[in-house]
Amino acid sequence: MELARLAITSRQLAATRSRTTKRELIATVLRDTGSDELETVVSYLSGTLPQRRTGIGWSALDSLPTPADQASLSVADVHASFERISAIGGPGSAALRNVAVHELFARATASEQDYLRGLVFDELRQGALDSLVQDGLAEAHGLPAAAIRRAAMLLGSTAAAATVIARDGPAGLDAVRLQVGLPVRPMLAASAPDPDVALARKSLPVLVDVKLDGIRVQVHRDGSSVGVWTRSLEDITDRVPEVVEAVLDLPVERVVLDAEVLALGAEGRPAPFQAIAARTASRVDVAAGRIRTPLSLFCFDLLHANGLDLLDAPLDRRAAVMAQLLPEALVVPRVVAIDSEQVAEVFAEAVDRGFEGMVVKDLQAPYAAGRRDAAWVKVKPRHTFDLAVTAAEWGHGRRHGLLSNLHLAARDPATGELVMLGKTFKGLTDEILAWQTQALLAREVRRTAGTVHVDPPLVVEIACDGIQTSSRYPGGVTLRFARVLRYREDKSAAEVDTLDSVIRLTGS
Repeated sequence: MELARLAITSRQLAATRSRTTKRELIATVLRDTGSDELETVVSYLSGTLPQRRTGIGWSALDSLPTPADQASLSVADVHASFERISAIGGPGSAALRNVAVHELFARATASEQDYLRGLVFDELRQGALDSLVQDGLAEAHGLPAAAIRRAAMLLGSTAAAATVIARDGPAGLDAVRLQVGLPVRPMLAASAPDPDVALARKSLPVLVDVKLDGIRVQVHRDGSSVGVWTRSLEDITDRVPEVVEAVLDLPVERVVLDAEVLALGAEGRPAPFQAIAARTASRVDVAAGRIRTPLSLFCFDLLHANGLDLLDAPLDRRAAVMAQLLPEALVVPRVVAIDSEQVAEVFAEAVDRGFEGMVVKDLQAPYAAGRRDAAWVKVKPRHTFDLAVTAAEWGHGRRHGLLSNLHLAARDPATGELVMLGKTFKGLTDEILAWQTQALLAREVRRTAGTVHVDPPLVVEIACDGIQTSSRYPGGVTLRFARVLRYREDKSAAEVDTLDSVIRLTGS
């Protein structure tokens, strides 16, 4: 398939807000895609590269070569080029990589260059959400969308599900099962502003887990082999030897655990998230035998144990098997609550101990891999959202010369586009101000009077006291008393909260 076809389709996807039209555009392309290219094309339609790390930095694409006059690149050409680029390493690799990038972009037309740049930096604004690509794939091949979604969840990506379709057809989808050693997309929790709302649609008793502010991990053990993946399915096994050791000590040969990695300080109180993130982000100290921030593993779900698949089993069954296999020290603090008063007590105690809140869980629900499901509802002691920073304004007075007032945006669930819903300069320390100024300037795409616009956006966790209607912002609402809690370097702009969730969480 020609790359130009995908570049045109990307522009068409960005130009429409209709989910039906987007789905048909995707299906039309996929009907014309050969089985040998299906996985790559599905990735490109989703706006991502199959190569998780290319090593291509912003400087490599600061000045693009003169675009080609005629389109000549195929999807296979581009995929092969990125495979070669991602494999470059060792002394002088940056220069070699830049040469390879220049050669690829010199073969691309102007529109293809724009499309390739968006793929490299995961910044295509086309509103082709993964669920839409799954729907388009289902329509193109005459398959149930539910079967494709389940396969994508169990295999880790829609592209992997497409590979099964290309290789084995519909029967291959039916045969997909959880595999020890292959991480699945994690189940995600819905949000509620308080314990009463979290319980509103649940039948008592419920399982109440303390919500830990650490790094979400999925741990697989197969005999003496252990793998540890983050929520984005990044392999961090070699960075967390304590986790590997703890799982190898378990009386089980094969197991899949959903868990949180945490660092505990004095009196068992959790260390700041930044300390945990910094520890899991680097291999250097671990490789050198220097572990300054010891990590602890807290498990809250079990998906497989010694040949027994539990993905579709109710939570009470999964919890019971986990309690038999794991020592209490490796299980998240939890209570089976029989009434609302007990739920409120767990929440208050968790917050008092320095934890993030609680997660209320339906005991009869299966594990909804890859979905945000109302069977799990998280409650924090304040309204918090992960939002995109799309621009920032230069500060005044003490903040002169620093980018201060942040433009905040949520994602439109229908189109995938970012929608501005407010600004804030509250909660920014001198350290954060200095860091964000450098980070935002590195992503600058244009300037207006007093404002630097960026792409791709940064992701920031914002706390607020509520929302109110506002005609000033495109979302029709704005945040009340918004303040910065932290930047979420572990999240991409694709993971920010939706406008609907912002409105729903505050009860408006």
